[in-house]
Amino acid sequence: MNFRFHPEADKEFDESVRYYEDCRAGLGLEFAEEIYATITRIAEYPQAWSPMSKNTRRCLAYRFPYGVIFQIKSGMLRIIAVANLQRRPGYWKDRI
Repeated sequence: MNFRFHPEADKEFDESVRYYEDCRAGLGLEFAEEIYATITRIAEYPQAWSPMSKNTRRCLAYRFPYGVIFQIKSGMLRIIAVANLQRRPGYWKDRI
């Protein structure tokens, strides 16, 4: 299944990679790999994850405190947010 990031999700993903890389060399790459592994799990089992609204779901990353908020539309996986779980909940809803 193909996927694409909402522009704001792409931005927060990049910012998070930079943040973790600044914390420790190589950690940003590990974060990116974890998020892509999460997206792979979503693509394999799109209906398996926690519903956030009628058409929106969230899959949690294993190692980092992040969730990938997504929708499936016309066979395309649309990443709405790469959400830090310690950030205010629902900040991403205006992206839908």
